[in-house]
Amino acid sequence: MTRVLKTSGFLGLAVMMSVGLYQNYLLAGGGSVPGWMIGGHAHLGVLSILAVVVGFAVPALGVVGRLRQAVTGLFVVGQWGLPVTIWAGEGGGLSFLMPTTFLWGLCLVVAMLLMAWQAATTAEEERRETAPSATPADD
Repeated sequence: MTRVLKTSGFLGLAVMMSVGLYQNYLLAGGGSVPGWMIGGHAHLGVLSILAVVVGFAVPALGVVGRLRQAVTGLFVVGQWGLPVTIWAGEGGGLSFLMPTTFLWGLCLVVAMLLMAWQAATTAEEERRETAPSATPADD
């Protein structure tokens, strides 16, 4: 499951960088960048970096089973749902989608609370026992 987080993170960074290049193109042509594009770009960038970090933190903290699936699923849904909703809602004129940003944000908050719970309640010895013995890149 951490492969999903890491892949989603790096893919999100590639998309975010592409959007950044497009924003530069708009500015170089004498135009301006709409606020909704900047907001989605910033959210996707930060959340993608965090997806890569969480991808390494999950095995380091010994997150396994359903908890691991929940963290992964909730985070990836929130990582993409939030910026895409901003882009589609504000930029695409589908403003009826904007209230769902609270849902995507809640997914991210729950994923982080699950990780915080794991970090606070699992002893270091337990983490070593449940963490995979392979290197983080081998999952």
